Amino acid sequence: MQQILQILGAVLILVAYLLSQLRLLNDRSIPYLLLNLAGSAVLAVLAATGREWGFLLLEGSWAVVSFISLIALTRARPEPLR
Repeated sequence: MQQILQILGAVLILVAYLLSQLRLLNDRSIPYLLLNLAGSAVLAVLAATGREWGFLLLEGSWAVVSFISLIALTRARPEPLR
């Protein structure tokens, strides 16, 4: 099961990267950041449970940066008119 989760996390990150490189997804868009956040969070949790500290540092940092970027992006959006 852990191997499946590792593959899922990696695939989420790689799909975001591939779509960005193909210019099908903006690397500052909500879908891109969500894919990165989900993938890196899964991998960070697995790294923590496996006590793989270097991998945790990498994926944990990736998740934090994606989360902060996502929050900044959603706060920058204007309120809809009522």
